[in-house]
Amino acid sequence: MPVVDEVIGPPREAPARRVTLPVFLVEDGLVTDAQVRRLREKRMAGKTLAAAAAAAGMSERAARKWQSGALPSTVKPPRTWRTREDPFADVWQSEVVPQLVADTDGRLQVLTLFRALCGRHPGRFQPGQLRTLQRRVREWRVQYGPDREVYFEQVAVPGREAAFDFSDASDLGVTLGNVAFPHLLFEWVLSYSRWTYVSLALSETFEALVAGLQGAVWTLGAVPAVLRHDNLSAATHELRRSGGRQLTVRFREVLDHYGLRSSRIQPGKPHENGVAEQSHFRTKTAIEQALLLRGERDFADEAAYLRFARAVVDETRNARAAPRLAEERPYLRPLPPARIPEYTTFRCVVRKWSTIRVGGRVYSVPSRLIGHTVEARQHPSTVEVLYGGRVLCSMPRLRGSAEHRIDYRHIIGSLVRKPGAFARYRFREELFPSLVFRAAYDALGRTHGERADVEYVRLLHLAATTGERRVEATLRARLDAGDPCDYASVQAQVRPPVPTVPVVRVPRPDLSQYDALLSGGLHG
Repeated sequence: MPVVDEVIGPPREAPARRVTLPVFLVEDGLVTDAQVRRLREKRMAGKTLAAAAAAAGMSERAARKWQSGALPSTVKPPRTWRTREDPFADVWQSEVVPQLVADTDGRLQVLTLFRALCGRHPGRFQPGQLRTLQRRVREWRVQYGPDREVYFEQVAVPGREAAFDFSDASDLGVTLGNVAFPHLLFEWVLSYSRWTYVSLALSETFEALVAGLQGAVWTLGAVPAVLRHDNLSAATHELRRSGGRQLTVRFREVLDHYGLRSSRIQPGKPHENGVAEQSHFRTKTAIEQALLLRGERDFADEAAYLRFARAVVDETRNARAAPRLAEERPYLRPLPPARIPEYTTFRCVVRKWSTIRVGGRVYSVPSRLIGHTVEARQHPSTVEVLYGGRVLCSMPRLRGSAEHRIDYRHIIGSLVRKPGAFARYRFREELFPSLVFRAAYDALGRTHGERADVEYVRLLHLAATTGERRVEATLRARLDAGDPCDYASVQAQVRPPVPTVPVVRVPRPDLSQYDALLSGGLHG
């Protein structure tokens, strides 16, 4: 065995001693690519063959062979034999292959096959053999399996196309005033430069779509030629007779206003809108990371959160897109002279129940409007009621499964005169502004029996005339203390005493005194 002498330095007062350490040199058949590279590096550095071989950990005979030419991995013949017995040999052709042939879409999972085999042959196969079956199925599908769908990479053209879509961003965990804020992100992306615009939406409504679209083009200051999108119900409607989808009349008018052409993906093919889909992932990832650095996810209001999200998009997306956006701008088209309204208008007659129907949902309005025709404007997040061109009231827009919104302030004047109507009122649950009011009503039921409705309606009237928060705070305190919540007790705490204005009597001044002063001043 070859040996190498190494001198180990002991403390100065003791003489050095020589220790012989064994060095195991790799023979020809066990040489690796890394050893050959090190051998050649040493030879290029001017080392002798023996020194280079020792540095690479191989014999001189092996070094002489590998100091030039191909690397060992490229000349090693591939292994074509099995190193262990195939556990699926007996069932492969009879049971596995027929299942694979019948799976023309390639959707059958190997784990499902393995479980079926274990069920038909108890105790024959072990969990560790799943990897073997997966490898064999993969090799079979490469040779005999069905063709897979091919995706064709597209070349973006400057100024031609923008893509947009909505994405659920509730998983970001954002809160407003420590209250959960379920919302969507509307994203608009130029396909060439990847310039991105975002806005918030409560749902995929036509108004939210128009607001996002107009916000994007007016922020950009230009318009592309084509708008790529999926089959949003806010933009398209399904044709039952033809089995296809067409643009709604309202959305077509929006596109015509800006001179845009619609390009829609096939239903169930989200990858065809890949620009927007990729943007969703990158934008939400960037916002998530920024929220982690921020240390909290609560914002004062929706506007503060939107400013934060847009700052993140500008920093992580639009700053890098600026050079390509400069290239793209000459190919974009100018904006039209003005924006179009971002709301839908309804003409409604206020019914005797002091309600109107807007977009298939019921909203209450002030009772003084009963019998009049009003204009209701449905915005992305609010509904405005106008009469004679003036906004008389505004309320949050209903979303999700909610079908009605009743404001007790609109009807309490009549209800306090007819308290018996409360018990079977269709929208009675809407007359509990908070859980505190509901708890107060339950407490009144225990203490006042049938008069609970009367007492509660009077409490609502007190809240409408003096302030809901003051009444709610008083009710909460009385409930916590176990005190009664009747109208008289609450009113005594909520309604401040009316101050008495003293009568001040000012005597009529004697003007002769002023005349005397003036006369004296003249004589002086």
